[in-house]
Amino acid sequence: MLADYAVHAENSRGRRHPEPQHPYRNDFQRDRDRVIHARAFRRLEAKTQVFTRRYSDHFRNRLTHTLEVAQIARTVAAALGLNVDLVEALALVHDIGHPPFGHAGEKVLDTAMRAHGLLFDHNLHALRIVEDFELRYAAFRGLNLTFEVREGIIKHSRDYDSRQFPELAEYLLDQRPPLEAQLIDLADEIAYNTADLDDGFEARLLTLDDIRAGVPLFERFYREVDAIYPDAVDKLKFNETIKRMLDRLVGDLIRNTQQRLGAAGVRTLDEVRNHEQRHAALSAEVEKERCETKSFLYNNLYFSPSLAEEKDDAELVIGALFTYWMEKPSALPHNYQDKAREEPLPRVVCDYIAGMTDNYIYEQYEKFCR
Repeated sequence: MLADYAVHAENSRGRRHPEPQHPYRNDFQRDRDRVIHARAFRRLEAKTQVFTRRYSDHFRNRLTHTLEVAQIARTVAAALGLNVDLVEALALVHDIGHPPFGHAGEKVLDTAMRAHGLLFDHNLHALRIVEDFELRYAAFRGLNLTFEVREGIIKHSRDYDSRQFPELAEYLLDQRPPLEAQLIDLADEIAYNTADLDDGFEARLLTLDDIRAGVPLFERFYREVDAIYPDAVDKLKFNETIKRMLDRLVGDLIRNTQQRLGAAGVRTLDEVRNHEQRHAALSAEVEKERCETKSFLYNNLYFSPSLAEEKDDAELVIGALFTYWMEKPSALPHNYQDKAREEPLPRVVCDYIAGMTDNYIYEQYEKFCR
């Protein structure tokens, strides 16, 4: 049973191009399936999350991270009486706009675009993917997703000002997104904060002593685990600690969001949308713990000298290819040359690069820039 403040599939604002109802799948289930079958979704398997295969081939990539976010988001949604189908679709599509080389690649692309008075935003790029780039249907371009999924792509992690982004006006920028969209960014944070500790430890870039000293939440649970399993090897103690951290964060998100909804007297979706702030949130205590964990990761992992080579590669490879195709657009694939007749060349070059996997962009660099 869905809560009254959930998004009900039968009340969807619909698709840009009307389609008949499917006999055994609701609209959000169809959106989920369309995302899964999209080429851009498959390419996430070969896009960096934090670690490239230089360290190992069993660390998270952008696809496996996405699946972990979807699992967490479904759990939270079910506990809150939200629409799990919509939440799953949003979780699966939330990173589809990320370029190669992870956040380093996004930063380099944005810098290149700003030199031309434009910008790169992976949420906006994700919308372009599902609206235009995916070509699977004879009747329309894109995936023709429901309004609620397209809105969630844009609004799940930030608010956009309609004066700065007039092209997004249809997405109710003066209103909060539904709770199904609000919880995606939090599920994302929970997933990567715990997973990056795990991968950083596996990569031997983070030691157990460093994590215990720098992450109070980890230390508290590690002491508890050590008391229960004193003879277990360190890795298994580590796993048990991460499991408890996940449960702490997810459980708090569920309980605190319920409390915030009750305190605000929110009963309907319209009340969610028209409230002055978002309701999905961690408690102040657990938010502090999340921030401590994230700060530790930034200081000890993301900007680690050991990962500097990946950031250098992003700057070198993306920067060189962007410059090359700006100076020689005739070297772009024919379909991108066609798009350049209708859109600014920097945007077209950016779109092409952003869709590449890590492996493919290296191939293009070797082909054109070496």
